[in-house]
This record gives sequence, C-alpha cells and structure tokens, in this order.
Amino acid sequence: VNYTRAGIAVALSLLLAACAGLPYAPVKYSNGLMTGANGMTLYTFDKDAIGSGKSVCNGQCATNWPPFMAASTDRSGGDWTIVTRDDGSKQWAWSGQPLYYWAKDQKPGDMTGDGFNKVWHAVRPPPPDYSSGSMNGP
Repeated sequence: VNYTRAGIAVALSLLLAACAGLPYAPVKYSNGLMTGANGMTLYTFDKDAIGSGKSVCNGQCATNWPPFMAASTDRSGGDWTIVTRDDGSKQWAWSGQPLYYWAKDQKPGDMTGDGFNKVWHAVRPPPPDYSSGSMNGP
C-alpha cells in the first residue's frame, strides 16, 4: 500500500512540475506565430496603450477583431494579464497588449490581418533564451 501511495505522490509531483512551465493563456506557437488553442493567429492593436489594462477595440471593431477571451477562472501570471473590456468581459493580454483574432482569417495558419491599416500585427514572440541553462528561459 505504501508503494502505491508513493507512486501516486511521485506521479502527481511530476505532473505539477510539467504544468509549471505552461503559459497561463491557452496558446500555441506555430511557424513563429502565437495562436489560440484553435490554431488561429493572434494579433495586437497599436491603438491599445501597452500596460493600460484596457482594450480600445469595441463595437464593430470587436466584431472584425474578436477578442481573445479569458474565462472567469483564468488568472494572470508572468507576461500574461487579463484586461476587463467595456462590456465587463475578460480578455487575455500578453506583455501588456490585449490579443485579438481577425474575423477574415479562415483557417489555422492564416495571417491576413498582419499589417492591416498599419495598426494590426500578428504576434511573433521572441524565441526563449536558454543560454542560462534554464528550460524556461532567463
């Protein structure tokens, strides 16, 4: 019986350690781009003030550029924060910038909104720096 408990404890510890390096928001990285869990490209908007905790893309803007929504149970951490939108809903932000999808992207990998009106940009996170020997960067 003690071996079973010890095995469960070890397995649980390994699982928790593996989860510790995961991002707070449900994102993926594909071909140098940050995407939602659905594989669709994420974008930032130059008119959002970095670190303001606010999105200025509402109404028709948010119809064209749907916010990357956060669940009420999601929590900020690291480079990830959650902003409260004008309608009270929650949206993910990365490095202080609210994130959006582009309604005209049709399939994973599309990035047709990149450079739109010179104010929308596909998110291209810098590669992790493993030079310090840490698997989580510096």
